[in-house]
Amino acid sequence: MRPCGRRELAEGIVKEEGLSISRACTIVCLCRSMWYYRSRRDDTQVIDKLTELAEAKPNRGFDWLYNRMRKQGHKWNRKRVLRVYRFLGIQLRRKTKKRLPKRIKEPLEVPDAPREVWSADFMSDSLITGRNFRVFNLMDDFNREALCMKGNFSMPGIRVVEYLREAIEIHGKPLAIRVDNGPEFLSRVFVNYCEVEDIEIKYIQPGKPSQNGFIERFNRTYREDVLDAHLFRDIEEVNMETERFREEYNRFHPHKSLGRSSPKEFLEVFQRGMPL
Repeated sequence: MRPCGRRELAEGIVKEEGLSISRACTIVCLCRSMWYYRSRRDDTQVIDKLTELAEAKPNRGFDWLYNRMRKQGHKWNRKRVLRVYRFLGIQLRRKTKKRLPKRIKEPLEVPDAPREVWSADFMSDSLITGRNFRVFNLMDDFNREALCMKGNFSMPGIRVVEYLREAIEIHGKPLAIRVDNGPEFLSRVFVNYCEVEDIEIKYIQPGKPSQNGFIERFNRTYREDVLDAHLFRDIEEVNMETERFREEYNRFHPHKSLGRSSPKEFLEVFQRGMPL
């Protein structure tokens, strides 16, 4: 509601309810100065337009607001608009530090079937030229299968969504995905995609990588066998060696927690309905 409308409401409350001016202004969210403001000129339209633009764009300063008003066809003098702007006390909102919502600690439990919970994470390394790259790892917590491993020089949210979509086309859609609080997983494109696909995002607590323990252990194996064991000249070599590792890991890497079976072997036993 515009300030002039709030002032009319406040005047009605004072008159009909007998409340104080201070109480009436508080109820309608009106600055006390606006109650007493009586301009020699009628600044109602200037006040209304300034308030409308400031509420729509609270991070914009006076110059932006004034230029927008001029482009909309308003011919008010700059000094007049600035006077009203200062009187209203419209200030550029300071940029505050974003804080993560509180994450609830959840026990790291083994799913009862495939596609119940996937885990995702990133790893970093560099080429022999010194250029840094990152690898996106995605696994199924049920049988520890590496579903997707992709290396690239940058990993914006849209690229993560592309890799996730590729994995879903091959393996089906998970009920949930466990991730840390990195910017890629907090990005609007990633969050929106999971909402549309009805995939629950299980964020771990900041600084608690053990809460994503399945993929953390996988990352350690990948680093020892690939990143620390090879020197790479380009990203193509990274992806070629990574894919070779992924296939061998899924087919032959024994897991004590899987009864010494590899991820593929464990999945095959489950799909045949045999006791695990």
